[in-house]
Amino acid sequence: QVQLVESGGGLVQDGGSLRLSCAASGPTFRTLAMGWFRQAPGKEREFVAAIGWSGSTHYADSVKGRFTISRLNAKNTVYLQMNSLKPEDTAVYYCAADPKPNYRDSDDYDYWGQGTQVAVSS
Repeated sequence: QVQLVESGGGLVQDGGSLRLSCAASGPTFRTLAMGWFRQAPGKEREFVAAIGWSGSTHYADSVKGRFTISRLNAKNTVYLQMNSLKPEDTAVYYCAADPKPNYRDSDDYDYWGQGTQVAVSS
């Protein structure tokens, strides 16, 4: 069974940067696609970014040019580098994994982390 543990959230100022990490358990990390989703108060969970097992990347329009997703298979870890953060990026960020998901569809992921809070002050 896959377990996911996020870290790196916190409070930053408008225009600042954070790097989120998601560590996955098990020997099958190389076969998993990984995604990041976020949920702000009063809003539905939304897609942020995803990376396939082969390294292909996918981004929501709202974060293109500001966020970068990457993975380090040797460490079973996926990262989300967030630059030029805005107050509207404030949300709980979740890491997700699946062997072959529709990248932007949260319902298509089988495994989820506990979430990490990101807050951006204006």
